[in-house]
Amino acid sequence: MTERIVHVVLVRWKDEVPDAALAELDSLVGGLAVAVPGVVDVAWGRSVSPEGLEAGFEWGLVLTFADAAARDGYLPHPAHRPVADIIGRWNAALAVFDVAA
Repeated sequence: MTERIVHVVLVRWKDEVPDAALAELDSLVGGLAVAVPGVVDVAWGRSVSPEGLEAGFEWGLVLTFADAAARDGYLPHPAHRPVADIIGRWNAALAVFDVAA
């Protein structure tokens, strides 16, 4: 049986991140499931956890891929590049973690 891959991105934004950049990111992330083959599910946004254990991270992106090959195809995919560019430009701290599910 092929294992799905859950790709987790956690971001703490720079203080000067413009609202327009976050709105653009929201729009781009919303299209990933359609644009990228093998994306099973996408969830993103600010934490809604009542625990308060975010360790300073303010925003998260969780992509579930059908398998490791789909994840590997996403990384160089043209739809990923603008998402990575915005996160790369405006993050003060970043964590990326993949798990097999």
